[in-house]
Amino acid sequence: MNARALVLGARGQLGCALLESAPPGTAGVGREEADLCDPRGLARVLDRHDPAVVLNAAAWTAVDRAEEDPEGAEAVNARGVATLARLCAEGGRRLVHVSTDYVFDGKLGRPYRPEDPSAPLNVYGASKRRGEEAALGILGARAAVVRTSWLYAPWGTNFLLTILRRAAAGDALRVVDDQRGTPTSVLTFARLLWAVAGRDDLGGLWHWADGGETSWCGFARAIVERGVARGLLPAPVPVTAVATVEYPRPARRPAVSALDSSALAERLGFSPVPWEDALDEVLGRLLAGRGSRP
Repeated sequence: MNARALVLGARGQLGCALLESAPPGTAGVGREEADLCDPRGLARVLDRHDPAVVLNAAAWTAVDRAEEDPEGAEAVNARGVATLARLCAEGGRRLVHVSTDYVFDGKLGRPYRPEDPSAPLNVYGASKRRGEEAALGILGARAAVVRTSWLYAPWGTNFLLTILRRAAAGDALRVVDDQRGTPTSVLTFARLLWAVAGRDDLGGLWHWADGGETSWCGFARAIVERGVARGLLPAPVPVTAVATVEYPRPARRPAVSALDSSALAERLGFSPVPWEDALDEVLGRLLAGRGSRP
């Protein structure tokens, strides 16, 4: 794509991946420069960079903490996105906004399509759904909202790096096995978002995750197995499956939140890579020293 682009949330896991794979002429700003809760500051940043398209990777992502501070989550994920959408509308800009599988309750029995009714179980999911509605309601076809699931990266703080760190220390692991979805690498997802950003005809609501489905326990076992095989871990450690009730958290999670990416795959002409292959790419980055080692 040749249009000027601006990445919001550029210091986060996804934002870093977006900048890494960005086309020439892309700028990126973090929360200290462009806070979704600061309309005037956000307007100044948009005026200064004058992008044709904005990719919003900024969000309140602390799912459990949102239960304790619903106003904080709402301010960023809903009202902040509405502010951003209005500013994009005033400037004639397109918006590519990232959302989540947690807008669903996990009871459907098949992978969720974009048109399936939402029913969030937690404050975070509800705030993200209101952000989706704001972006699409204000910008219409000039907004592309892309839901994804279980993001992880070779940097930052995430499930992958936590499992590697604990396994490297020799800790036996107990991981929830009755929540199913699709781990999605920020590396593959960032490339997808740039493909969407380069297409003016892809406004609306879409789903995209890496291919396949597993549980958190299955993901953890794959991390350990492949980490040992690549020499990132000295030895395997036991990974025991547990039920959600054995690992209570403040926020409820959907039991099955896999996403159906087929509609966007058809429009773009390519399919998601299997989540196992995406995991291998991230582990390879760690092995090459281009990420956070455990």
